[in-house]
Amino acid sequence: MKTETKVMTSVDELRALEGQVLGTTDWFEITRERITGFADATEDWEEIHMNPERGANSPFGTNIAHGLYTLSLGPKFQYEIFTMSGHSLALNYGFEKVRFISPVKLGARLRMTQELLAVEPLDGGSKFRTRQTFEIEGQEKPACVAESVFAYFD
Repeated sequence: MKTETKVMTSVDELRALEGQVLGTTDWFEITRERITGFADATEDWEEIHMNPERGANSPFGTNIAHGLYTLSLGPKFQYEIFTMSGHSLALNYGFEKVRFISPVKLGARLRMTQELLAVEPLDGGSKFRTRQTFEIEGQEKPACVAESVFAYFD
């Protein structure tokens, strides 16, 4: 179930949510056009992603999305979970851990749940570590689980 987008007007509001699930997005369909767009942007045209015949003859029975495409949906999904104003700067610090657990088949639908694991002080702001769980509709095992790190400055 999608969570209503949280609208925060200060970094303190996000800090106060440490240890909580921030929300879950709507389902998002993984289309051939989106896979192709990612492949074109990254110049990663591996056949399991791009060639319909190769996908049909694979153990998955169809093409699968790039794992990094799934991970790259994190910012899009995060904007659905919360918006932030009242800060001077936001920075992506990267990832502590990323695991690609299940392949994402062409036509699958994904959503992300984000949990705020920890808040650490930085000079002028805070660093936030979240767990991003990318679920595949109808499957028990997620597509990806990642610990994302970003910062907001007051």
